[in-house]
Amino acid sequence: MNKLLSEQLVDYLERREVEYIFGLCGHTIIAMLDALNKSKKLKYISVRHEQIASTAADGYARATGKASVVLCHLGPGLTNATTGVANAALDSIPMVVIAGDVPSYYYGKHPHQEFNLHADASQYEIYKPFVKRAWRVDTAEMFPEILDKAFRLAESGKPGPVLISVPMDMFSREIDTRYFERTYMDSHETIKPSLDEETAKKIVTELINAKNPVLHVGGGIILARASEELKEFVDFLEIPVSRTLMGQGALSDRHPLMMGMTGFWGTYFINGKTSQADVILGLGTRFAEADSSSWYDGITFDIRKTKFMQIDIDPVEIGRNYPVAIGAVADLKSALKTMLKVAKEICPEGIKRPELIEAIANYKKEFNEANKAISEDNRFPMTPQRILKDVREVLPEDAIICTDVGWNKNGVGQQFDIIYPGTIMHPSGLATMGFGSAALLGVKLAKPDKKVITLIGDGGFGTNPSVLATAKEYNIPVVWVVMNNYAFGTIAGLEGAHYHHNFGTVFKINDKPYNPEWADIAKAYGIKAKKIETAEEFKDAFREAIESNEPYLLDVPMENIPVPTEGIWNINDIYTPKENVKDGVLLSGEAIRSKHVSTK
Repeated sequence: MNKLLSEQLVDYLERREVEYIFGLCGHTIIAMLDALNKSKKLKYISVRHEQIASTAADGYARATGKASVVLCHLGPGLTNATTGVANAALDSIPMVVIAGDVPSYYYGKHPHQEFNLHADASQYEIYKPFVKRAWRVDTAEMFPEILDKAFRLAESGKPGPVLISVPMDMFSREIDTRYFERTYMDSHETIKPSLDEETAKKIVTELINAKNPVLHVGGGIILARASEELKEFVDFLEIPVSRTLMGQGALSDRHPLMMGMTGFWGTYFINGKTSQADVILGLGTRFAEADSSSWYDGITFDIRKTKFMQIDIDPVEIGRNYPVAIGAVADLKSALKTMLKVAKEICPEGIKRPELIEAIANYKKEFNEANKAISEDNRFPMTPQRILKDVREVLPEDAIICTDVGWNKNGVGQQFDIIYPGTIMHPSGLATMGFGSAALLGVKLAKPDKKVITLIGDGGFGTNPSVLATAKEYNIPVVWVVMNNYAFGTIAGLEGAHYHHNFGTVFKINDKPYNPEWADIAKAYGIKAKKIETAEEFKDAFREAIESNEPYLLDVPMENIPVPTEGIWNINDIYTPKENVKDGVLLSGEAIRSKHVSTK
């Protein structure tokens, strides 16, 4: 029996239990929109900019752990969606992008919006640097196999986005349904490799014999849904844990062995513990620049003192930034189960480190006490610390927060306790402004029973305020907390520190701070909104917003106070070269280490 390809695609997506498709229309996909219109199960979320579609899909995939689906047009549709797809790629988020393309029989003739400067109908190739695979459907009969490959690739190994470029005439072709028969037999799950017991024994033995072991965990733990396994392993051997920004929530920030975030936004205590460790096991982390203080020895990590081991689902990450004594490719959930089993055999009584637990507790107490005054300060505009304190006191611990770029991300990573895995979502790899304001739409659709908010700067929110229209149109009850410092605050602070001005980084007219009135704009979209006028009123306004069960925006004027940075970031040496850096080359690690230590 013959049936339209678009209708068979809808059938396929329904069988995969896809709930939502995020997209924006274009002439190449209207046949697909027609098929979606007939579906009783799939819900199409129409947005006003393709970056919103790809970013909302990113949030949905983070919340569900399954590949989300984006539907977009070619040309500007593809390029507008690029940022959200690339952000998903660098944060290892599964996504299937289905894009309309020029008609297959017009390749190279310059049909509307075709790029053929180097090859005919080659516009889909712009995605190749950041998707796991980019397909173009050249024959309708191959589409079913491509679909199975696309979803499997997006969700297996290190997850990530893929692209299927579909010439618009393909959607309107009829093919025999027998070509889709194979998709009924294909499993939707790929079993990931575990850790063999022999390797697990070597790793665990190193940790048990170490004087100062550390587990350094990244977002891979969250992606593998391995938080409970991590906790059981940590509790048994009482090994201290450091984390990356993306690793926040992998183990509760209130766990007695969770030290906190390392690197540039880490603290002297945490960076000191990791730099003095004799054995470090990295779990689901790239040991990326910000988390590793630009890889300067002795600041966050030190290859002269530390033996590194690493477990990751992606072999490319093993030993990328630090030499490893043991590197293993494995699913972290099953690997931690195996390691715990082996640990109980080698050391049946486990290990107790009461002095270390006491030291971590004292550090946290001192940090909180040092932060207390500014967190309770009533001055206005509000301090970012006061905003975080009030949010934490009101927001349920199982609510989900999407951050963005700036204080709301770095400050939250450093100072805001996350209790449950999957309740904080940071844009880390690409660090995209506008992530938070759109990602929370997908998160809320995936988790309708949870409170979902974004903490986002005014610069980030200003990149795509039309998220408000989507929330209103589909009645997605989320809360935007716009932390408004009338600037691209982090960059303004960085520029001010090195060049003593803030050219191009602050918003002003005639030297007076300027921003659109975000609350008024939200109201124009039909969204409930309020501009905060005093520090004292914020908490009650925030409580009202999260309890309203409808979209709500709070415009919160905030001081541009830099996030404390006790680690090192190489750009500081690039912008203001120190005596130990010449032409971008670190001449001596000793100078920067001694300078770092002397400021403790």
